[in-house]
Amino acid sequence: MKIEELNKSKVPIIVFDKKLEEFRGKVLFPEKLKKANEILAKAGLPNSLTKN
Repeated sequence: MKIEELNKSKVPIIVFDKKLEEFRGKVLFPEKLKKANEILAKAGLPNSLTKN
C-alpha cells in the first residue's frame, strides 16, 4: 500500500511483537483472575450481556 492509501484508510494498522506469543494461553495474574471470577459469581453479569 502506498502512504496516501494508508492515510485515507479507516482501519488502524497494528504491529504485534512476536515475543508476546509466549504468553498466549498463560494466566499471568492468577490471584487477580480468581478474585475477578469470585466478584462476577456474586454480582453476575448485566442483563445486556447475558441475553446474547
